[in-house]
Amino acid sequence: MPTWFDQTATRCLVIAEVAQNHDGSLGAAHAYIDAVARTGADAIKFQTHIAAAESTPDEPWRVKFSLQDVTRYDYWKRMEFTEQQWHGLARHARERGIEFLSSAFSTPAVELLERVGVPAWKVGAGEITNLPMIQKMARTGKPVMLSSGLANWAELDRAVNCVRAAGAPVAVFQCTTAYPCPAEKVGLNVLAELRERYGCPVGLSDHSAIVYAGLAAVALGARLVEVHVTLSQECFGPDVPASLTTAELRQLVDGVHFIETVLANPVDKDAAAIASQDLRTMFGKSLVAARDLLAGVSLQADDFTARKPATGIPVARQAEFLGRRLLHAVAANHRFLEADFE
Repeated sequence: MPTWFDQTATRCLVIAEVAQNHDGSLGAAHAYIDAVARTGADAIKFQTHIAAAESTPDEPWRVKFSLQDVTRYDYWKRMEFTEQQWHGLARHARERGIEFLSSAFSTPAVELLERVGVPAWKVGAGEITNLPMIQKMARTGKPVMLSSGLANWAELDRAVNCVRAAGAPVAVFQCTTAYPCPAEKVGLNVLAELRERYGCPVGLSDHSAIVYAGLAAVALGARLVEVHVTLSQECFGPDVPASLTTAELRQLVDGVHFIETVLANPVDKDAAAIASQDLRTMFGKSLVAARDLLAGVSLQADDFTARKPATGIPVARQAEFLGRRLLHAVAANHRFLEADFE
């Protein structure tokens, strides 16, 4: 089982989803593997579509974006890779040191990916009620990651229970199915609800096309962050507007690692203050004479001022010396010592 499904793990898995951004080109798909590997992301994820197994020829377009595919079914056909090609993509990813993942959209796609070899399963938002397929995934014993973008609580409960009944680990992503997703619909509050409800690793499947939501999710305890990735915002494809560029993905990865380090190193304020004593002396202030003062004068508030460094009487003790008499005259800017007073 991948270590990132351990509840005690402190590492967050960053998944770069290519989805349909390869536009059916095997060469582009391989180029994405190299590009994602260079960003330091942990995993690359594709989508495995077998048109005849998941759609009918009259499936309607959500948005008619393709100039070369007459029907949505034609588009899914063009997105297919052969099993040999999927093996090649998985092998390439492993050679580059990143996990290979792919969302299955049919039972035959699950069977294909099981032969190819994936370390975990990802269930897309549209498949959350496809319990027979989820059960088939879970029966392999591999972790199942559920995307909640189109699910209500009852549907999500059934999917989680389906995975657990088969004895497989489960993780749940907060997800909003909007491309791109505006800030007011990201729903970071749901992360805590998911964690409390299911007691499992939770993550954010983000379509905002910026790094902020993913970073905020990690700070809130997300153990998985999934973002779409594109080689350029000028590329063609329905997922491009909701994708990070590879340069932005690198920023996300670096930010996630920074936040992980912060969270793994809680600070003791008292201990930190002791450790920074030299700086406290340098930047702190001492009580000094605001003007030339004669011996025997009883000091008032306006006789004192504060100046760096903090090598004399701390400013915080000023009230203790109000009304005290000087044993001897002092010049302006004299740093007061205990021995200056009666």
